[in-house]
Amino acid sequence: MTYPKCGTTWMQEIVWTMRNNPDLKHPMARLPVNARCPFIDMDMLLELGQSANEFRALLEAHLQKLAPGVEPQEGIVMQLAEVAPDPRTMKTHLPPSLLTPDLLDTAKVVYVARNPKDVCMSYYHHSRIFNAHGFVGSFNQFVQFLIDDDLLYGPYLEHVREAWVKREHPNMLFLFYEDLKTDIMGQLHKLNNFLGTSLTQHQLQQVADYTSFPEMRKREERNIIKDFSEEINMELVKKHGGFFRKGEVGNWKEHLTSTQEAKIDLWTMKNILNLGLKFKYSGSKV
Repeated sequence: MTYPKCGTTWMQEIVWTMRNNPDLKHPMARLPVNARCPFIDMDMLLELGQSANEFRALLEAHLQKLAPGVEPQEGIVMQLAEVAPDPRTMKTHLPPSLLTPDLLDTAKVVYVARNPKDVCMSYYHHSRIFNAHGFVGSFNQFVQFLIDDDLLYGPYLEHVREAWVKREHPNMLFLFYEDLKTDIMGQLHKLNNFLGTSLTQHQLQQVADYTSFPEMRKREERNIIKDFSEEINMELVKKHGGFFRKGEVGNWKEHLTSTQEAKIDLWTMKNILNLGLKFKYSGSKV
């Protein structure tokens, strides 16, 4: 569970690989990650897009294989989530308040938070290249939409707050994107303990290598561009990069003006005041 552009797809692949494919031999590993690990919000996004026909067909075929005779119009991905084989892993961008109230009593939740300024930069790029989002405004406008809580999936800092206040629950693991980038093996050990996967050091190293940014970009960028070619602004992809663009910490420093940075810092401080939460490697007071 994370807000968009906080490392959700990365964590999705990490968790699925740790639980299902630590030796890198699972036959389903060649499927797109959203087929192996259902992204439960995707039925909504498929309806917004309308033209991701190849990917929709792939998901329908996978659903029919797992549950012959089901009706795709009842929600392809939600039904995939219902019939996914154990150990079942699911992904969502929805905040805890929009999920079942007993979620932490019935499932383990991994939450990833990211510095708001990098979220803003990455989400802006994402919203421009995917036609379903269709953002055509300026970056300055996008910064204001973030601060005004007017983006798809709602207020970012409220999303983080809802998870942060539950971080002590034994079924919640709260991680930072920046820690995953700077200490992946340390974070994989935390996940290993939390998930109860009992992987060896060798297996964890295999997971780290397999889910590294260059490897993820090679596998998934090819699949995403192929499956969503009608839904992607290829001109922007060629110019600025695609779904896996940079995966860096602090890329905002190359794009935000001092005024935009100050706006986001002030908004952040107001919203996390008294929470004991501090975003990492932001280059500022927050």
